[in-house]
Amino acid sequence: MKITEAKFAGSSTRVSQKPEQKLPEFAFIGRSNVGKSSLINMLCANKKLAMTSSTPGKTKLVNHFRINNSWYLVDLPGYGYAKMNQKGRDELAALINDYIRNSEELVMLFVLVDSRHDIGKIDLDFIDTLGMEGIPFAIIFTKCDKQGPNVLARQIEKDKEILSETWEDLPHMLTSSAESGKGKEEILSYIEEILKSI
Repeated sequence: MKITEAKFAGSSTRVSQKPEQKLPEFAFIGRSNVGKSSLINMLCANKKLAMTSSTPGKTKLVNHFRINNSWYLVDLPGYGYAKMNQKGRDELAALINDYIRNSEELVMLFVLVDSRHDIGKIDLDFIDTLGMEGIPFAIIFTKCDKQGPNVLARQIEKDKEILSETWEDLPHMLTSSAESGKGKEEILSYIEEILKSI
């Protein structure tokens, strides 16, 4: 699949405020500063599409981008931003939960995980919640250009072992780098496969 058009379609804090045009939704989420907005911009070949920042917790709304006029790429706020006060964290959690539980158009949630570190407890807790809620998801390892291929392979293998402690069937996994463009074709092909199946 090639993205020929990516247009901002609106921001919301509740599912009821989503864009009126209903299309399949592929949402991206992860810990604050995992490289989510950079990955979205890389996939769409538009550096200014999603707001990127070195300051975690910048995305505070659910942002819809209409892709090729046939599906939405949804940019969700990051979770686990420790420096935000409790009220702010609770509000973001409520916003995220409302979207992933109540958006009828959501067909796949991509959970982004930093490939340089062990998958964290906060990621595992979030993934377990998706499992309990029956929300379809896949994992995208980000920043895969930051270490050599052998180190990367060992880290991903370690993360698989950690996930295997609670998951009998591991989710689909992809690797990416917003800087080098790694993973772009694989991620878009995976989305295309899902769109064909529905």
